[in-house]
Amino acid sequence: MSELDPLADETQAIYERQAARYDANRSRALFEARWLARFAASLAPGAHVLDLGCGTGEPIARWFMAEGFKVTGVDFANAMLNIARSRWPDGDWRDGDMRTLDLGQTFDGIIAWNSFFHLRPDEQRVCIAHLANHLAPGAPLMITVGPRAGEVSGTVGEDTVYHASLSPAGYASCLEAHGLRLTGFLAEDPEANKHSVLMARKDHDQET
Repeated sequence: MSELDPLADETQAIYERQAARYDANRSRALFEARWLARFAASLAPGAHVLDLGCGTGEPIARWFMAEGFKVTGVDFANAMLNIARSRWPDGDWRDGDMRTLDLGQTFDGIIAWNSFFHLRPDEQRVCIAHLANHLAPGAPLMITVGPRAGEVSGTVGEDTVYHASLSPAGYASCLEAHGLRLTGFLAEDPEANKHSVLMARKDHDQET
């Protein structure tokens, strides 16, 4: 067990505690816009997108809704979901944990921006299997990860949070094992606030 490993168990409590502060401080500048547009370009109009680790719905879910897509938001921090529900009372906001994700349906695309990387490496491998099960054949996946394999810490409000990543090759291998193909990876994109972004697609011949 690494020195940072126990911190991974605190992620949910941290986001419950820091929800209002996180929401107030979350950038709305849409530095993610280029990646969101790249992801959306492969979707049909009105496609159903799963925003996994949706938080308060700002700004990712809002962007997809504004572009005319149907959005289901899932998060394990109810304090975050309650903010999203207050903004969009008619939205589809669900309490759920990506480590045990089982929604009983598939989606035309899944995005996990600044959420997936809070999982331990072994939990990420399990989560990728869940993601594959929730993607329709040919559907895209986009997640933010780390630039290389390892564990680091970040901050949410005044709290320290856990982050981890596999190597790009490790992700490619895990994705392939579950019928997904790596279609893009950029480490520390200077045009996206230094986020490392991974894109993949479910094979068309894979059954859900």
